[in-house]
Amino acid sequence: MKITETDIPGVLIIDPDVHGDKRGWFMETWQQKRYEEAGIVDTFVQDNMAMSCHGILRGLHLQHPHAQGKLVQVIMGEVFDVAVDVRRDSPYFGQWVGVILSGDTRRQLWVPAGFAHGYVVTSNQAIFSYKCTELYNPQTELSIRWDDEDIGIDWPIVGKPSLSDKDAEAPALKDIAEDRLPEYQP
Repeated sequence: MKITETDIPGVLIIDPDVHGDKRGWFMETWQQKRYEEAGIVDTFVQDNMAMSCHGILRGLHLQHPHAQGKLVQVIMGEVFDVAVDVRRDSPYFGQWVGVILSGDTRRQLWVPAGFAHGYVVTSNQAIFSYKCTELYNPQTELSIRWDDEDIGIDWPIVGKPSLSDKDAEAPALKDIAEDRLPEYQP
């Protein structure tokens, strides 16, 4: 397993070992000891899967309280996946990391608790899978505008993506009350 640190400490790109031959391939998508050695020591309590078509953008989402760390990957297709640091007083506040995840590369992204997360589908269809460190809690869910100018995510899309009503109406980060955002824990 190869671990790549990103420009924001704690956000990790993971390239699992894939073993294959003419019959196909095999890989471990999670193994507690190996991932702990890579710095992911959280306990996972929920697995989710979503199927979306080209141009669908989901995000930017987080929960506070009950922040979720997410280990994300694409089973089929391709997405551009983004983690945004929204932790109050973080030296990386408002900065983002983006990575292409695909069923071909089988790459994963670790999005720590305290980060907003989103992705846009760049293939015809994609099946997106992720492990969460906290249960979904709709009362603490928060959305941030996908095209927030202060964050400046360089989404690889032309025109406007297809959004849920919730995501289309999401506020900019600067318009969210400070107490609604998680705290930075150095």
